[in-house]
Amino acid sequence: MPLAINQLHRGDCLKLLAQLPDGGIHLAFADPPFNIGYEYDTYDDRRSASDYLEWSKRWMAEVVRVLRPDGSFWLAIGDEYAAELKVIATRELGLTCRSWVVWYYTFGVNCKQKFSRSHAHIFHFVLHPEKFTFNTEAIRVPSARELVYGDKRANPAGRLPDDTWILRPQDLPEGFSEGEDTWYFPRVCGTFKERSGWHGCQMPEQLLGRIIRSSSHRDDVVLDPFGGSGTTLAVAKKLGRSFVGIELSAEYAAKIDERLAEIQVGDPLSGAPEPLKSVSTTKDGRRLVRRQSKRTPPVRKPAAALRK
Repeated sequence: MPLAINQLHRGDCLKLLAQLPDGGIHLAFADPPFNIGYEYDTYDDRRSASDYLEWSKRWMAEVVRVLRPDGSFWLAIGDEYAAELKVIATRELGLTCRSWVVWYYTFGVNCKQKFSRSHAHIFHFVLHPEKFTFNTEAIRVPSARELVYGDKRANPAGRLPDDTWILRPQDLPEGFSEGEDTWYFPRVCGTFKERSGWHGCQMPEQLLGRIIRSSSHRDDVVLDPFGGSGTTLAVAKKLGRSFVGIELSAEYAAKIDERLAEIQVGDPLSGAPEPLKSVSTTKDGRRLVRRQSKRTPPVRKPAAALRK
């Protein structure tokens, strides 16, 4: 039986993807397990490298099969297997890589014997090298002329996002644009209002908004074979797209259904739309609590004593 549209389907992605017809999906986004030992409730994230790569090739081949001839496939992955999955997608499955996006985020994982990781890789693959959807006008961001220099000549429509090295977002004179392949979005941290609280790998809605706006039109079908926290499906619904979701975990699937039930088409996306201009809101608002020192304050001597 074919999978119903605008629903989340619980089960193994390989078995459920096989139920989708050929060539019906406009846009697929996948944020699969990274095979780095993350603690999922039902999935083993400690496969051997060969087993993980073979499994990845199988589900990616299914995604390619269900894409329309002008469809796009966006893949989020960590450092460990980014290169291998890109080779599988382009050399073995015949996709064209339009962009290798670096998602730069704050609040990265603190490391002691290496530079702290503050990025992930997002590949933009297309089935046809020339015929694909890319809505540049839907993803423009402010230019440096506007952000830094206050130049009246700045295009009010902004400019297109890039793949550069960045130290801190506030030090980047050109800003981050949607026409470049380095994107700055804060991670969805535990204190953020956007945080669902039940999934440790939650994608920001604004990041998915950029992908869905750029690579699909209203009423197009968006596929996510790894539902996770449900962000892809939530954003697709808010932006007026149809969707098909797959999730292995019964607990996660129930939470995703609850999240989707609370959303209406046209609802605003959560998170800061322009991270360089605004910040994400926290659950309790912005608070700064300074710790009181336990040390005894120094005794101030009278001014007359100081003159002796």
